Amino acid sequence: MSEYTNRIVGEPGTTDFRLYFEKNGKLISPYHDIPAVADEENKVYNMVVEIPRWTNAKMEIADSEPLNPIKQDVKKGKLRFVRNCFPHHGYIWNYGAIPQTWEDPTEVSTDTKFAGDNDPLDVIEIGEQISYRGQVKQVKVLGVMALIDEDETDWKIIAIDVNDPLASKLHDIEDVERHMPGLLRATNEWFRIYKIPDGKPENSFAFNGEAKNQAFAHNVIKETHEAWKRLMADTTGKLTDRNSQCHLNTTQTGSPGFIGTDSPAYQAIPTGKPMEVPQIDQSIHKWFFISDKSHI
Repeated sequence: MSEYTNRIVGEPGTTDFRLYFEKNGKLISPYHDIPAVADEENKVYNMVVEIPRWTNAKMEIADSEPLNPIKQDVKKGKLRFVRNCFPHHGYIWNYGAIPQTWEDPTEVSTDTKFAGDNDPLDVIEIGEQISYRGQVKQVKVLGVMALIDEDETDWKIIAIDVNDPLASKLHDIEDVERHMPGLLRATNEWFRIYKIPDGKPENSFAFNGEAKNQAFAHNVIKETHEAWKRLMADTTGKLTDRNSQCHLNTTQTGSPGFIGTDSPAYQAIPTGKPMEVPQIDQSIHKWFFISDKSHI
């Protein structure tokens, strides 16, 4: 069982829906209070699942709200969904964020020549199981793609659940194509075209769309974690207020955003109801990767 639980406020499919995180009965921020690193020696990271595979609702950590619940993104007053771009259905991996990371919009990347997108670092988890929204899982990082989205750097970390049957066989990005043929190509295509049904142009990539290796990905995580530390140390509002980032937290004692359980901001969070972990029949969702070589 996870040490983290979820509190639901409002109904899914409405603009009022919020999914908060708790640890030992105390509210925490999934952005600021869950460590980025789960196992430093083995380079295992925590992933906060925002969007389960095969679903369409564009859910995200609300980085501008107190204690950063997960909510559904809204544009022009309407809830956002990704469209099904044939042959893809919804999101084709479990999608989420690595906590305690921040893609700084005030810093231009020397690799991509664009500044960050002002969000926690995105991660796609490519294992065979369907995650649930609000899950905190431990992942092994394999590589990274550099999406350029509306002239912003939007890194996509590629990772796999450490408990996945393939995790012991995947050690770097080239192993993904070897054991999961076609997935990287499909991932590139998905990110390139997913906004087209909404009237947007194709997205582009740095590095000609190439997925960079594990070492490169670890460095991206390190840099964005350092950026998060700068964000959390901000006492002037230069980073937080200017970039609409709420750094309230309940575990980072000594940080400007630390609040206790008796603070008005903490007490203002609605009580809601506990979320029951969905029972998902994983057998019907198993990946099968068919290589062209099998027909030769």
